[in-house]
Amino acid sequence: MTKRHIKRLAMPATWPIKRRGIKYTTRPFPASHGIGLSIPLKLVIRDMLELAQTSKEVQHILKNKNILVDGKRREELKFSMGLMDVLECKDIQSYHRMILDSKGKLNVIPIDKKEGKSKICKIVGKTKIKGATQINLHDGKNIAVQKDSYKVGDSLLITVPDASIKEHFAFKKGAYVLLTSGKHAGDTGTIEDMKADKVIFKNQDGKVSETLKTYIFVVGDGKPSMTVQIEK
Repeated sequence: MTKRHIKRLAMPATWPIKRRGIKYTTRPFPASHGIGLSIPLKLVIRDMLELAQTSKEVQHILKNKNILVDGKRREELKFSMGLMDVLECKDIQSYHRMILDSKGKLNVIPIDKKEGKSKICKIVGKTKIKGATQINLHDGKNIAVQKDSYKVGDSLLITVPDASIKEHFAFKKGAYVLLTSGKHAGDTGTIEDMKADKVIFKNQDGKVSETLKTYIFVVGDGKPSMTVQIEK
């Protein structure tokens, strides 16, 4: 049986929550993002956005249908908000995106209403269905397309909540990317070269590093297509 809570000392290193002082914290519902790249909505609202001070206050906000994630109302404290998800707070008309910051920690950054109506998703798989191809995205969404011009590892800019494709960003040299794991997690920059399962990557400071292809999340072609990091 899955436990209802998780010890703070055992929680993912990506969670920007204090590890000492309180023994337990909320365990999120299972999600496509994986526990390392998602965090319970309760902690996002209370600890990261500081819109509430207690779990009861968070529950009140959610039960009043004030919170939308990717354009859909969410009322569960343990709902997993993951990388690139968009949170909208109806009461104060604010939008935030979940990103990985330069320290490799999950963070929520403010975005405008226009950006709040779309998100970037990484293609993690493809499935042939009758008369079409189903594109499987990192956040659990699936999109059926008639013309399959997409590859695993590419990214799509889609609208929320209806998941219409707006742009396609190929995994190629010159692509602007976010690193989602490894010692460079949270770093952004461009792909310089690719070989086998490795990628040569140049970050914004001009430093060149090598990382695994699986750690790459394409977020634009030559430049970021939307806000994906905290402004320095």
